[in-house]
Amino acid sequence: MDYRVISIGALSRHELWPKQGEARTPHSTTTLVRSGEHNILVDPGLPAQAIVARLDERSGLQPDDITDVFLTNFRPAHRRGVIAFPKARWHISEMEREFIGVALIEQHKQAPDDAIKTLIEQDIALLKKFHSAPDRIAKQVDLFPLPGFTPGTCGLLLSLTNSTTLIAGDAVASQEHLEQGRVLRGCYDSEQARESLLEAIEIADIIIPGHDNIMVNPSRRAM
Repeated sequence: MDYRVISIGALSRHELWPKQGEARTPHSTTTLVRSGEHNILVDPGLPAQAIVARLDERSGLQPDDITDVFLTNFRPAHRRGVIAFPKARWHISEMEREFIGVALIEQHKQAPDDAIKTLIEQDIALLKKFHSAPDRIAKQVDLFPLPGFTPGTCGLLLSLTNSTTLIAGDAVASQEHLEQGRVLRGCYDSEQARESLLEAIEIADIIIPGHDNIMVNPSRRAM
């Protein structure tokens, strides 16, 4: 089993930077995990054309080579490029799938006009294409629930011989969030998000955050 970052994500505004700058379109960090016959792409947050180009640049793989796509949550910043991988099996945590499905149906009922209803219907149709992820997607690649930012936020725990790597999604948004012990603003449940952040710090030697580059767990650096 091996893995590599395909694209480094960014927040719309980095809330922990002293200078915010102009808001930008957020996109998640995208990671490729290869285990046996599985090529798993996690959080394809860039638009389809861009993520396909990055995948080629960073791995030499093409969209049809991807067997599985996994989302750590259903926010648009994590799924913008998923349509580039129609032959892959799409996964999301069961809790996220169920919660988002209920929320979308309620939003559709309360939508003020047909244009908004159409957008919600598109999200519902997309969500239906996702399967509830099994506890183990491939050998050495296991689900690791990290609820709080969304009710069903879920990472992937990669078990190597001498270390563990956690693809954490928005449970660990960036290097600054990790080092300052801060959760991302706008959490569904801030207390639960803080608990998930602590779990991530406890379990992982290497962390791949939701919107930053791969990094060593600071608690391991001191050892």
